[in-house]
Amino acid sequence: MKAFILGVLLTLIAEALAVYLVVQNGWIDPRADDGYLPMEKWASRAVPRAIRNDSQGLNSPIDATSDNLVAGAKLYGANCVICHGASDGQESNVAKGLYVKAPQLAKHGVEDDPVGMTYYKIAHGYRMTPMPAFSGSLSDTQIWQLALFLKNMDKLPAAAEAEFSVIPSVGARSAP
Repeated sequence: MKAFILGVLLTLIAEALAVYLVVQNGWIDPRADDGYLPMEKWASRAVPRAIRNDSQGLNSPIDATSDNLVAGAKLYGANCVICHGASDGQESNVAKGLYVKAPQLAKHGVEDDPVGMTYYKIAHGYRMTPMPAFSGSLSDTQIWQLALFLKNMDKLPAAAEAEFSVIPSVGARSAP
């Protein structure tokens, strides 16, 4: 029995040493256009579950008024369109090159997600994806305005719809 336990222990130590050497020596393929690393896609499944758990009970302290939705549309145009597309759903060159594809929100919105979950993703980012955390660059109110805009993208009041529809699609632009 001692030999078995010693064998298990030595195996675990050898695996830990192998992982250390791979990381320490830079033997991990850094290319974003070469598919997932072993176990990477499997490990990334924990992130949505954690977001769902951590965002439970988050409720917007502001209402989805026309003014807040217009502000959210402007924030979307300034911060999100490069990865998530404009109202036409065109994918930008940046979005085309992302390792983990960003949903084009005019096509595949988040209206069915709880607004607190969308707020959480915007505020804290989304690990193992290119989604950054905006809590250091946007105010809490701005993040809620953006979350409310995304929650209501399929039923925007006229003023917010007008603001969203004039956001230029970076995917439709051509080089000079």
